[in-house]
Parts: sequence; C-alpha cells; structure tokens
Amino acid sequence: MKTVLVGVGQAGGKLADRLVTFDRERGYGSVQHALAINSAKPDLTSLAIDTALIGQARVEGHGVGGDNELGAEIMEAALPEVQQKIGNRITTQAESIILSTGLGGGTGSGGTPVLARRLKEIYDIPVYVLGILPSTEESNLAQVNAGRSLKTITDIADATLVIDNDAWKSTGESLTEGYEQINQEIAKRIGLLLAAGEGTDGVAESVVDSSEVINTLRTGGIAAIGYNQVPAADSTEENINTVMTATRSALLSGLSLTGETTAESALLVITGKPDRISRKGVEKSRRWLEDETGSMQVRGGDFPTENDHIGALVVVGGVQSSDRIEAFFERANEAAAAPTETESDSEKMFQNDQLEGV
Repeated sequence: MKTVLVGVGQAGGKLADRLVTFDRERGYGSVQHALAINSAKPDLTSLAIDTALIGQARVEGHGVGGDNELGAEIMEAALPEVQQKIGNRITTQAESIILSTGLGGGTGSGGTPVLARRLKEIYDIPVYVLGILPSTEESNLAQVNAGRSLKTITDIADATLVIDNDAWKSTGESLTEGYEQINQEIAKRIGLLLAAGEGTDGVAESVVDSSEVINTLRTGGIAAIGYNQVPAADSTEENINTVMTATRSALLSGLSLTGETTAESALLVITGKPDRISRKGVEKSRRWLEDETGSMQVRGGDFPTENDHIGALVVVGGVQSSDRIEAFFERANEAAAAPTETESDSEKMFQNDQLEGV
C-alpha cells in the first residue's frame, strides 16, 4: 500500500525515520514520501527524512515540555504551513496517510489529533495513526496525555494502530535502548504490511493488496499488529504446523497491544519462500484466527520473500479495549474532571465530553 508518512513529535519522527530506512533497505517503495514535524529543533537534526519545525514564535524551538494543550495550539497555528508541506508530497498514487506519534509527549499527543482532523477534511484516502503508548516507567503526565489523546484520535482517524511500549521492551533494558528496539520491531511489522502485494521476490498465490489492508482497518477504532517467524522446513507438508505456530505466536505473544484478541476484523499475511508456504497451513491458520478473534471478517494471503523462515503478520481491527487501554482512559478522565482556570479552543478538544462512555 502506497503511503505518505508523517511523524509528529520526537517519538513519531524517530519512528517515521526508521520505517523509511526499513522500506528503502528492502526496496519495497511503499513509503512514497515522509515528513517529520516537531516544535523541538534538536529532535529534528538527527533525522534523515524531511523535517518541519513549528511553533517558533511560541517556544523558540525548545518544544512544549509535555504540554499537549500547547502542542495542539501550536499545530493549529501551523496548519497552513504543514498542510502545504504534506500536500506537496501527496501524489495520485498515495493510498493512505499515516501519522506516527508518541501518545505521551506534548507535540505528538496534542498536535496529532489537530492534524488528523484537518487531513480528513481535505483528502479522500484513509488517514491512519500509528500511536505509541508510553511505558509504565514514564511520568504520570505522559500517562494522562496518552489517555486524552488516544480517545480523541480514535474518534477522528480511520483507524489507530496502537503500540504498547511495555509489550516489546525487554527486561533490564533502559528506556532509550528499549525505544530503539521497539522502533525496529514496529518498522518491520508496518513495513511488511505496507509492502504486502508489492514485493518482487516471487509471485504470491493469494495476493494481499492495499484493498485488503484498508478493508481490515475499515472497522475503525483501535487496531493492533503482531508478527512472528519460525524456521521453515524443506517441504510444504511439514510447514503446515510451522505456519500455525507462527500465526499463534504472532497473535498471542507478538501483538503490539497485549491482553485482548477479540476484534471485529483481522488480516493474516504469511511470509516466506513460495515453495515452502503451505496453503493448507494458511487456511488452517485463517480459520483459527476467526475462532480466536470472534470475527468472520478474516482476510488472508501470502507475501513471497527469500527468507528461510515462515513468518506470520497479523493485523486486528476494531479491537475490544484492554485493561491497559482502560488504565490510560481512567487517568485521562480523572485529569479532565480536575478544575482549570482558563480554557482555550485547543483545550476543548481534550475535554471531558470526549471521554464520556469510556
């Protein structure tokens, strides 16, 4: 699926940069253009992709210090400039726009809903958000920002792919080391998803094209993505169980959002050498995925690679909220109920009525 990638904030910019690197190293060409937007100048200097500094008049390139209401105001003021920069990168081939962001920061959590809403008003192609939840080791402000932003974003974006930092962070890793590893894992999963049907290493027997991805995410709300790979046997018959093992692990232990597998839709993409992918294994895995998610909207196919492993990429759409998500929403509700002295238009975007019924 051809996409234009926009990273918002520090975490969003770094993830966008890593995803572009993955896409180019593999020669997929799925990411047509990329742009990183931030209010903190130092966070943009190390990125290889195009960048845009916003909010100079308010914060002079120093960032918003985790204040997502200020982040929203700055993005609102910068929309004409940002809109033009993104518009210059949208071609007739673009099938989606993906905004990557850290949900716990200020520029990302505040600015992403503002930008997503404007892009939805302008373009007919889907606008997806790739949102990273803060680790439990991060500040209380980051947790509150994430809850407020996530609820607002899911009401706006066509779908929000949620990445839980704690799901993939290894024990003993520092936050910095953990983020670098997580960015690599996210880039691999999203990169493979976008490239499905566009690779050149072989001809898929059952093609997964952009329409399958779009239809899987059409349910809206929260989505999650998982991946796992297992060494392939020499024969397709032996790989029936290999495909099943990879699929089970991708959903049950490799998903980007832990604690919930019930979903409205799902997509299964099996990767590997074409002569080793078991069609029986793919179909068996697809039926298992139907049972596990409780969905009859489970699409499936394969993506040929020259890898000696059988890989399973699983996307679940319309995910039922997990305890982890509920914890973020609860903190956001508590913060929204606290009295404030002033109220701007940008603050209203994150008000309590956005969180009712959660």
